[in-house]
Amino acid sequence: MKKLFVVFALVLTACTFQTKHRGYVFPEDLESQVANIKTTAQLQDEIGDPQTRTIYGDEVWVYYSADENMHGPFPITYDNKTVLLAWVKGGKVLKTQVLHDDDLKDVKLADGETEIPAAIELNALEELFNNIGRFSPAGLGQ
Repeated sequence: MKKLFVVFALVLTACTFQTKHRGYVFPEDLESQVANIKTTAQLQDEIGDPQTRTIYGDEVWVYYSADENMHGPFPITYDNKTVLLAWVKGGKVLKTQVLHDDDLKDVKLADGETEIPAAIELNALEELFNNIGRFSPAGLGQ
């Protein structure tokens, strides 16, 4: 009976459900709030600093928000994804766009690794001997 109780307790704890919010916590009326924003100072006051800015082409500030759902032993899922894109030039906001779950495509990552051209493959023993003499003793400040 005790073994059955322990197994039941382990199975029950493995099936917990937890949701963590990732990124920005956007207000419910995000579309109407960003429609009135005309300057980058207003955007930073209302939403905050962007998570990333583009470095090529038009300057776009990107804000991201999602809920991360954990269901015990099952893979993590994401929902309520929202992306705010703000096209910026100088100190002015030219255009904003809000994307939700249905607007975003699912991106599947490829299995495997990307090979590096001219990479040297070493086994564990070669790695060990390759590192001999590379590191200075602790406390010498090098």
